[in-house]
Amino acid sequence: MTKQILPMLFLVCSFSINAFAQKGTLRGTIIDDETAETIFGATIYIQSTGTGTTSDFDGKFELQLDPGEYTLRISYISYQTIEIQNVEIKEGEVINLGNIRLNLAITELDGVVVTSQRVTISEAAIMTAKMNSPNLVDGISAEAFSKIGVSDAAEALKKVIGVSVEEGKYVYVRGLGDRYTQTMLNSVEIPSLDPDRNSLQIDIFPTNLINNMVITKTAVAEMPANFTGGVVDIETIDFPQEPIYDFSLSFDYNPDMHFNSNFLTYDGSNTDFLGFDSGTRELPSGADNSDIPTPISGNSSQEVYDFVSKFNPALGPYSSTNFANYSASLTLGNQYKVSSDNKLGYIMSLTYRSLSTHYNNYQLGEYQNQPDPAAYDLIYATRQNGTLSEESVLLGGLSGLAFKTENSKYKLTAMHLQNGESTGGNFFINNSESAPGQSGYTADSYNLEYSQRSITNFLLNGVNYFNNTNWEVNWRSAVTLSSMTDPDIRKTAYTLSLTGADPRFNAGAGGFPSRIWRYMDEVNYANRLDITREYDLFDLPAKLKFGGSYVYKERDFEILSYNLQFFGSQPDFEGDPSEILVDENLYGGGGNIYYQSGNPDPNPNAYNSNVVNYAGYISNEFNPFEKLNVYVGLRAEQYTLRHTGRDALFAQGGSGNNLDNEKVLDGLDLFPSTNLSFDLGDDQNLRLAYSKTIARPSFKELSFAQILDPVSDRIFNGGLFEIGGWDGNLTETFINNYDLRWEKYMGLNEMISASLFYKTFQDPIEIVRIQVQQTSSEFQPRNVGDGQVYGAEFELRKSLGFISESLRHFGISTNVTLVRSEIDMTEQEFRARKNSEKEGQNVNDTRNMAGQAPYILNAGFTYDNLDLGLDTGFYYNIKGETLTAVGGGLFPDVYSQPYHSLNFNMNKNFGEEGKSSLNFSITNILDDSRNEFYQGFNTADEIFSSYNERRSISIGYKYSF
Repeated sequence: MTKQILPMLFLVCSFSINAFAQKGTLRGTIIDDETAETIFGATIYIQSTGTGTTSDFDGKFELQLDPGEYTLRISYISYQTIEIQNVEIKEGEVINLGNIRLNLAITELDGVVVTSQRVTISEAAIMTAKMNSPNLVDGISAEAFSKIGVSDAAEALKKVIGVSVEEGKYVYVRGLGDRYTQTMLNSVEIPSLDPDRNSLQIDIFPTNLINNMVITKTAVAEMPANFTGGVVDIETIDFPQEPIYDFSLSFDYNPDMHFNSNFLTYDGSNTDFLGFDSGTRELPSGADNSDIPTPISGNSSQEVYDFVSKFNPALGPYSSTNFANYSASLTLGNQYKVSSDNKLGYIMSLTYRSLSTHYNNYQLGEYQNQPDPAAYDLIYATRQNGTLSEESVLLGGLSGLAFKTENSKYKLTAMHLQNGESTGGNFFINNSESAPGQSGYTADSYNLEYSQRSITNFLLNGVNYFNNTNWEVNWRSAVTLSSMTDPDIRKTAYTLSLTGADPRFNAGAGGFPSRIWRYMDEVNYANRLDITREYDLFDLPAKLKFGGSYVYKERDFEILSYNLQFFGSQPDFEGDPSEILVDENLYGGGGNIYYQSGNPDPNPNAYNSNVVNYAGYISNEFNPFEKLNVYVGLRAEQYTLRHTGRDALFAQGGSGNNLDNEKVLDGLDLFPSTNLSFDLGDDQNLRLAYSKTIARPSFKELSFAQILDPVSDRIFNGGLFEIGGWDGNLTETFINNYDLRWEKYMGLNEMISASLFYKTFQDPIEIVRIQVQQTSSEFQPRNVGDGQVYGAEFELRKSLGFISESLRHFGISTNVTLVRSEIDMTEQEFRARKNSEKEGQNVNDTRNMAGQAPYILNAGFTYDNLDLGLDTGFYYNIKGETLTAVGGGLFPDVYSQPYHSLNFNMNKNFGEEGKSSLNFSITNILDDSRNEFYQGFNTADEIFSSYNERRSISIGYKYSF
């Protein structure tokens, strides 16, 4: 019986599949042409068959049709009826018409006939949303990613007006530093992976996982108040309108970096290629004990030998030949009907990227002002020059399910990003005894580092519509787990002899070899509820919105350090790091080398911090009269940050500071926001906005932690330390924001806008050089004097078809941001600068704001021909000279220098229906260097850091099945 049933089931299934395959699927989205809002209940009618359907609450519709050509008639009450002709349906294929725009019917008009074409208009959707948003927003969509040839979010954001990206990963909006930028994932806050930064490293997001990125520049009540420059909201792909089966592969070649036989590396773990260490670099067992075996701890020589032998003996890199950069991605997605009104969609995406960089002349410097008022030249304390090589791997995955009913949509997404970076370095160090606090020496330094970062995010999101969509309830619940581990950072610096003697280790010069393990784990629970009620006010549409959020964050941070010591005289060394940890040099093995722990119990470089943030808001958007849109909102946030940690004095048994889950920041604050938009006619708007926002210190900044950068030897000190006149009372910054903007939209993806903005800062936080620490290079976050920022923005996107029809495929885009900033110095800073005043110099009590760029320029010249499947362009980006480290007194200020980034990109679609595409790009055409300089009065600039990325060439291939 079974043998008979199985063939019958197979025949039935085959018939069902074939019957379904004989039809094609037609999809589209109905939107209001003026507002870009979706239209619920529009009728889509097929004249030749007499069949049809209606659009759902997302404006989307779907029809199953036999192969052939059809004419669609689309209508909705009070809108002009349109017909779309020549819609071709193919067997088993999905035809997506994209956004179909309906215009309001002011008078009775005949149906408007348009001819359908398959176009991707996500950029146009961004433009329309930008035009109709109650507040100032900018953005970039997935459509633009391929045009400009970028693989991660950081590169993409460089093309947005007023946005710059530092170190290839940290977003600055309107030139303001990363502390004034908030990063969100699917409208939910997401933590940073770097203890040295406040904002998330945006480069870990590959563009194939992103639907669009929207930058909010003026506040609205439903957004977090912890931003000033902007909120970057990354929206991942979720519910595909058509089947997606994409595979891409790309290679990037830099002649000065790749296939280089001098590339510095070392033997890591067998899982480095996946972005994490398999345990090769893990902390040796017993090393986290308060007492470790040493010659003076009472342990036997064999116990000391066994313990030291557990440490990896590699203390320096070796030369090897590296490979070119390469990446690959695979994306799958589709949607299915599970009943007449319900749909199920899925998306899965994997991405892999391997990068290597090699710098032959990487330079670092520490310079000081001379005490003599008549001596203008800066003198060096330390110079470093050498080679730095890095290997980076990114592995990312995203999967999501979306379920849609007649009045609801639910989305569950899971994302994991894993990043591992391995670094090898070799530097010559020259320390000058002429500089105050310096001993004078030369050294040969070797560095080995590995850093692994991961972020895992789970999001459950639901949207429910009630009472014919007049009520909307949008809720989100997300869990984000982030981790950063720097296992076994090794630095070995041989102090060199001026007389030609063998190199030695000298604690007062190059130092003894050291190792560091650094751990950071953070969990973030975010819940958000937004309720919207659409109604009429003054006989015009209005929107009431209210809701709240709850965010809980907790971070554990710890640094464990170990220094190599000698129980007696040092062996004879030749300067090769591989000669150090050999058996005959170890204590208990015939030598006298052992490790000393730098971790007292309790550990001053360990802390636990947590934040609880309750928020509630209410807003109303309405039109007092037809041409004026008004948005008013009020947000309240109760923010409490607690800290468990202690300073070094307490850890060593002294009468220092020790905090046990104590409040270090606590406040209930109100944040009003107002946005006015005047419709000037002819697709022009005039906008006026005011808001109050806040910038809070980070976990690390509100701590006693001391974090050493092993390459530069620069030390970060937490803001709770009382050092050199600083009282350790680090607090939040309050900002008032004023914006004025005129904008004109001239067609599909064409616009011109001009903006003015003004901001006042109460108690801004800046990273300040600690002046009393003359023998080391140390920095600390501090509240400085009040400040203000004012500036202007200009943007133009225009096709050159207005000059000649033959130029219609050419276009230009440019956006410019000009900014002036001013900070009132604290009395301490002003006095320090005044005491070091040079002859002819007049020190004022104001200066530029740290992190604030005076200008940002983005420009593009493009060619886009849909018929040829070709788009190409040149793209230019530059950011002006920016104060990055505040000096004063003995130490000069540090400024980052303009970096001229000119890139070329070309995309060409070919093959059947353009399913294949080829990408070719050239980056850093001008071969510019990235520099940060010390600047003094009437003297030449001196290097703080300098390196050159050189030109690179990339070629990529993508196929859509």
